[in-house]
Amino acid sequence: MNTNAPANLQQLSALLRQGEGPALEFKRSTGELKEGMQTLCAFLNGTGGMALFGVRPDGKAEGQGVSDQTLRDIAQAAERFEPPAHLSIECVKVKTGREVVAVSVESVPDAIPFTYEGRAYERVGSTTRRMPQAKYERRLLERAHSKRRWENEPAEGVSIKDIDRAEVFRIVEAARAKGHLTEPVGSRLPGVLDRLDVRKDDRILQAAAVLFGKEFMPDYPQCELRMARFRGLDKTEFIDQKNVRGPAFKLLEEAEVFCQRHLPLPGKIVPGKLQREDRPLIPPDAMREILVNALIHRDYSNAGGAIYLAIFDDRVEVWSTGTFPAGITPEMLSREHTSVLRNPIIADVFHRAGLIEKWGRGTNRVIEMCRKAGIRPPEFHEIAGSAVVKFHVSVGVTVQVTDQVTDQVTDQVERLLALLGNRPMTAAEIMRGLEMNHRPTLRDNYLHPALQAGLIEMTVPDKPNSRLQKYRLTPEGEKALMERGGEDGT
Repeated sequence: MNTNAPANLQQLSALLRQGEGPALEFKRSTGELKEGMQTLCAFLNGTGGMALFGVRPDGKAEGQGVSDQTLRDIAQAAERFEPPAHLSIECVKVKTGREVVAVSVESVPDAIPFTYEGRAYERVGSTTRRMPQAKYERRLLERAHSKRRWENEPAEGVSIKDIDRAEVFRIVEAARAKGHLTEPVGSRLPGVLDRLDVRKDDRILQAAAVLFGKEFMPDYPQCELRMARFRGLDKTEFIDQKNVRGPAFKLLEEAEVFCQRHLPLPGKIVPGKLQREDRPLIPPDAMREILVNALIHRDYSNAGGAIYLAIFDDRVEVWSTGTFPAGITPEMLSREHTSVLRNPIIADVFHRAGLIEKWGRGTNRVIEMCRKAGIRPPEFHEIAGSAVVKFHVSVGVTVQVTDQVTDQVTDQVERLLALLGNRPMTAAEIMRGLEMNHRPTLRDNYLHPALQAGLIEMTVPDKPNSRLQKYRLTPEGEKALMERGGEDGT
């Protein structure tokens, strides 16, 4: 239908004679604003349409009082569309002090599906209903491969000389090694960029700047990785920090090096084996998967954004600017879900390099790897406009334990083991038993080293901060205590 709002009573009357249908909805007043906005969302997901406020279901125009606040309410409600939608608003006087408010929208195919307050709607005849999840996910995939995205826009002012040739061919070789690039690509850089879909019509795309750029200031400040190792559980004190700007694959490598430097490698000597068995605190492949996800799914249109890697004594966090892709909730990431790519060109190059799958199983694989390694699966959150992944692991001082526990057990840990040899105890009880009054010292010098070494365990491991939490010896801890006692001649 013609979604132009009526400019006068005659045009309004012509609309009313059509009756409600696939592109026209009547609402008695803006008291039904939420329902009207849901219908406009359905129109956006179709061919456009109009909602008339101040009209009875039978098509009689009664109008309503319209004030500046009425228009502000409509404008504020419109902010809840995702992606943002343009609304055209006209008021038509029907009698003294009474007006019909006509709100119309036009279809924007490349932006479909739209949601209102996080939910997608569709129009069936004269009825508005929730869009089925399968259809919504299919529309999301179609939008992900639409023609209007930040990554496939031309990179203004960027030419071939601004692309790192060595980095391009390094990734090409990785793709060949993985069997993801079998046909010849030639040795000319423009042709290779065309083959990787990061150049179009002889113009470098913004995806190429993210993946292979040489310089990132002042035009691409968002290609940044900020890393920090904090002392304790908050951001009060740094142990180490580093900020890096560079192409995406280099940022991944920098993050992995930082993790290797600051994440301990617990180990022990297993009876019958000559060499110590080392077990990474977080499976490296799981950590890499999360870092790659941060690089390929983040919102690069935010020039002030970055990726953050934060390591605390009790957890590791990865933050990336932008929420999870539309239609994906944090809860969905822990179960089977559709793969929705915010940046499919960037993701495709990572896929060619063998760093990701393309089937939406990345987070499921991470969870499987963590469970196999005996650590808690990560938590997924959306916080302040960012996608956040948290690994709850003890990064504090690591104590290496052998089957002949001797010099590896500190005096503090030994005292803790002796105290817990009687019964499980709360942190408060342990502090009294050790005659301590400084909880951070207990945490850093006693609990964390013993937990990390596998000498003690929590009685409520899934809720570390539970008021019912107690600590008890593990079989390894009991063995260590017995052997230590034997050395002392007891």
